[in-house]
Amino acid sequence: QLQLVESGGGLVQTGGSLRLSCATSGRAASSDVLGWFRQAPGKEREFLAAITRIGGNTNYADSVKGRFAISRDNAKNTVTLQMGSLQLEDTAVYYCATGRSTAWTSKEYDYWGQGTQVTVSS
Repeated sequence: QLQLVESGGGLVQTGGSLRLSCATSGRAASSDVLGWFRQAPGKEREFLAAITRIGGNTNYADSVKGRFAISRDNAKNTVTLQMGSLQLEDTAVYYCATGRSTAWTSKEYDYWGQGTQVTVSS
């Protein structure tokens, strides 16, 4: 049973926007921290943003600060990543993940989605 399912990926031109959503279920839905990562071909997985389920505290990587915004809807068990001013280097597979409170600093998450492709074209 998939506990995290991403949606919203696709093809977008440079400067455009895209909204990714992640539906959580099961134990993943009750995790303390919800996050977004991405992995481009030939590169390591990169942390992008995180949000606490309680309180809604947020944390962003410098590479996306000011361009991306993470949010969550506890009633719907979803976490969203609003992406703007997209550049070619934002092309990657984007993953949502959830974890315990320690994930806030360790970036070690317990549950992962299967990913959704985001392609930015010129």
